[in-house]
Amino acid sequence: MAKANSNKKKLSPDQHVELLKALEARFEENMSRHKALEWDQVLAKLEASPDKLWSLHEMERTGGEPDVVGHDKKTGEFIFMDCSAESPEGRRSVCYDRAGLESRKEHRPENTAIDMAAAMGIELLTEEEYRELQKLGKFDLKTSSWVKTPAEIRKLGGAIFCDRRYGQVFMYHNGAQSYYGARAFRGLLRV
Repeated sequence: MAKANSNKKKLSPDQHVELLKALEARFEENMSRHKALEWDQVLAKLEASPDKLWSLHEMERTGGEPDVVGHDKKTGEFIFMDCSAESPEGRRSVCYDRAGLESRKEHRPENTAIDMAAAMGIELLTEEEYRELQKLGKFDLKTSSWVKTPAEIRKLGGAIFCDRRYGQVFMYHNGAQSYYGARAFRGLLRV
């Protein structure tokens, strides 16, 4: 059974090549996001991490347009975040988490941000990470993104999301059970 699951999380040779081409093109087109980094360094890490490639493929498949936004000098990891202009289309209309979804009596969405991120092998951005991403460009001008909600807010039934309006980045709250066609989540992956 574990073998079947691992096969599901493996890219075909064509998917592997296509993903690396897309990531390299995005890397080269957006050098301001990762000054002083070279694609060859990133590629070597990617080639050594097939499970991470699968997660990046999921980010790409759902519209996240992942790109390198940093390098952790302590761990040597490259940090990828969803850099699509708007919140990823393939992840919209989801509640924040399973408890929020289960609390809905009717009109339940198909999934949750937390469950989708876990299935993809990525993390939701924190508010701080979201604000760092916004320093690299202008994201979510028409949409919004769920971000990792602190436990004390979640215990009270809430969840937080962010967007950019009027030239500013805002953080707001909703009930964790809410969902909207213009709200998804942005993810982070360390490779």
